[in-house]
Amino acid sequence: MSRITQNKNRLAQTERLKMFEDRKEAGQKLAVALASYKNDNPIVLAIPRGGVEVGFYVAVFLHAPLSIIMVRKLPFPHNPEAGFGAIAEDGAVFLLKDTSIIMPPDTIKKVIKEQNDELKRRIKVLRNDEPLPEIKDRAVILVDDGIAMGSTMHAAVILCRNKGAKKIVVAAPVAAPSTAAEFMRVADDVVILEKPVNFHAVAQVYRNWYDVPDEEVIEIIKKFQTNQEEIYGRN
Repeated sequence: MSRITQNKNRLAQTERLKMFEDRKEAGQKLAVALASYKNDNPIVLAIPRGGVEVGFYVAVFLHAPLSIIMVRKLPFPHNPEAGFGAIAEDGAVFLLKDTSIIMPPDTIKKVIKEQNDELKRRIKVLRNDEPLPEIKDRAVILVDDGIAMGSTMHAAVILCRNKGAKKIVVAAPVAAPSTAAEFMRVADDVVILEKPVNFHAVAQVYRNWYDVPDEEVIEIIKKFQTNQEEIYGRN
């Protein structure tokens, strides 16, 4: 096979993975897939920053309240794109297997502290320093724009368990098959629209992908709050 043919095949495969135009389309489709929860009085907790727009459309469709749950990846000091776990705003920590073997304890503690400081900043900036809404005995739908390694979603699930959620639903437009199967063991339900085999990064499945800034998250939450009365007024 020639190099040109190989490149064409690679490009074709990449294009096939572009399953959503943008987060709006993904959120609208995910909302429909979650329709069975409409009468369960759920609360939608979106993982920032990319998950907030997706969560917005889910919450609107389900007539559910929307808030932001703060979780952060624990990045390797010399390779911040990769991570060895995640931390949630309540202090819950999820570590990948063998982390304690490959990472010195002092380094783990240092990274946790750094990311905990960022969590505090995000709570102040993105949630106006308000506490997470009460979720005890409630159905919680955790939403992200995609699940790659799954560390941040794991931390979010742990937080919800700690706070006594009645039911935890993990929801995202895309995840690897193995990741989706993994969450079936820790959550009460998992709703994933697409499970491509050759999935490595969330950006793969969006034609219009960009890193969401804080300002956009704030605007989405303001938009939801502004339209809250209209959203809850529909039956």
